[in-house]
Amino acid sequence: MEVVTNKTLEKWKYELVRDGLVQYEILEQAENLANAENINIGQALINSGILSEETLLKFLEQKLHIPYVNLEDYSLDVNCLRYISFADASKYKIIPLFKIEDVLTVAMTDPLDLFVVDKIMETAECSIEPVLASEASILNKIDEYYKTSDTVDKIFTNEYDASFDWRDELHKDDLSEEHIQKIIRAILKQALFEGVHELYFEQTDDGLNVVFKKQNDAWSKGTIPLILVTSFVSKLKLLSNLDPSVCEVPQLGKLNFKVDETTLVASISAFPTIVGERIALKIYKPPKDLFEIIKDERQRKLLQASLEKPGIILVCGSQLSGKTHIIYSLLLEAVKLNKNIMTIESLSKYNLQKVHQCELNENVGFNLDKALRFIEFQSPDIVYLEGVKTKQAFDYLSELVYNDKTIITEFMANNMTDLREKMSFDDFQSFKSLISSMIFIHSKDSIEVFDKLAIQKYIA
Repeated sequence: MEVVTNKTLEKWKYELVRDGLVQYEILEQAENLANAENINIGQALINSGILSEETLLKFLEQKLHIPYVNLEDYSLDVNCLRYISFADASKYKIIPLFKIEDVLTVAMTDPLDLFVVDKIMETAECSIEPVLASEASILNKIDEYYKTSDTVDKIFTNEYDASFDWRDELHKDDLSEEHIQKIIRAILKQALFEGVHELYFEQTDDGLNVVFKKQNDAWSKGTIPLILVTSFVSKLKLLSNLDPSVCEVPQLGKLNFKVDETTLVASISAFPTIVGERIALKIYKPPKDLFEIIKDERQRKLLQASLEKPGIILVCGSQLSGKTHIIYSLLLEAVKLNKNIMTIESLSKYNLQKVHQCELNENVGFNLDKALRFIEFQSPDIVYLEGVKTKQAFDYLSELVYNDKTIITEFMANNMTDLREKMSFDDFQSFKSLISSMIFIHSKDSIEVFDKLAIQKYIA
């Protein structure tokens, strides 16, 4: 994975100090944060609350003499989308606005990145006029406008058909460039119709086997023939912002697609094996309000109280039970408390407003160990740690609680007996004493909340 930089800000960052917008020491801290989280320095300044995005963009507008465009209510010329692919738009955070004669105006977060400008000029075969725009607004416009040619398009649940089979799309006499996207959409559509949220694509002698997994049972749903495997894997990677030319090392990405009027996210994990890449796809639904998940008012108030005091909120359940979904709902509830909320995740499933989400990046040495050692410098009040499993991680987690932090994390257990057996090991003794409340997902319709006394009774 490439290190995230912003050439525009790198050139002008010391002008922020000279203009009195940022102190030099603060700028150095922001650079360290940017390197640790693999974000650009501007995003680090904004995430830390040091500068507002509007202040930073106005500063760059003045220095570069490049106009700043607010894209919130801006209507793009859809005919210009063909000049920049969805993959390039997402990767470089750019989007075409309009074209006059031989000049294409492009909104960018980094207008001094000459590599990107040259690449667009080469593919669009015209001159480029860059304008400044915020990263969030560009990403919103990408989601809004790139709906057909470079995405899997929209899935409608009112088209439910129990006999639907994605292979009907595979066998169509379709030679268009969109055929692969249609096959991907058909596979996702069938998975959703069947209530499946985990899929695998496995290399075989005959092609790419499509596997659905539900409640620990996996079964084949057909095979993508060898002649289409390269195109299928390449397109799936491009749609997920992965490098299709890389197959020797693991890659992790996200695929966004719309179901009715809701955007769903699927994590895409490409992993090399001796017979070729194996790709795992997991679908995540948007988080709901905690009120919709925890119906019992007493249990809901217990969780709300736990969010306001030091301790561990533990979310337990079997694989694919919905632990992440509930945790994201807890984070949304925590936002109401006006506290500093941070996450440490392998991959953020949804962007949550007012939550500082951090993705680990082993390729640059930013692992869980380093994140845990440095996160306290950010003075978080509430921290979500994804999948804490090592003794060292548990120790760091305990230290955070001792320093008055609220921790949210998950633990896989098929049932209460399984949880009790796993928690019986000595390594968990300190951890168990710090649990303030626990959510156990027995099934989709059976979610139980335990207070500290009940926890000690069931898993002591």
